[in-house]
Amino acid sequence: MQFCDECGSIMHTEGDTWVCRSCENEDPRESNAEAAMAIREGQQDDGAPAVADTTQGSTETMQEPCPADDCDSDQAYSEMMPKPGGSYEVRLLTCVECGHKWRES
Repeated sequence: MQFCDECGSIMHTEGDTWVCRSCENEDPRESNAEAAMAIREGQQDDGAPAVADTTQGSTETMQEPCPADDCDSDQAYSEMMPKPGGSYEVRLLTCVECGHKWRES
């Protein structure tokens, strides 16, 4: 990806030239510079980032029936988690018996 030195817009390629669609500025293409723009060799995919389980290690339990069809437990670990934007919190629940997770609505 190349940005125009004149106006800052993204440029596109036309043959051996980078061309700005906004101001029509032109720059010659350099193969060494372009090779450095999109290096994929040596990069590794570590998969999806780990997401913290907010109910892990929670000791507070509450009487709440598990919504899983095959579980009769009425106890769940409870954890409060702030909603994005900080306007209010959501209660996350994990069944003590089967580990099913849900949120209080």
